[in-house]
Amino acid sequence: MNTDNSQPEEPENPLRKASRRTSSFVQYSAIGFQMLGTIGLGVWGGIKLDEWQENEKPIWTLVLSLFSIGASLYLFIRSLPKQS
Repeated sequence: MNTDNSQPEEPENPLRKASRRTSSFVQYSAIGFQMLGTIGLGVWGGIKLDEWQENEKPIWTLVLSLFSIGASLYLFIRSLPKQS
């Protein structure tokens, strides 16, 4: 005889599991596109500034691309869920 009063656990709904997996995929895909857009915008801005100033060396492209990589990593880290 079972003296345990706990309820048996119900199996997880496959649709709920798939929905959670899809939601996670969409979230991280959005973060990837945000990073791509941030870095692309920084590089594009650097190229345009170098063309405008007629620089021999692509100084602005280098500076803005590195800055945009740092900014996209900062945004990525801030978007991660906090673990308590």
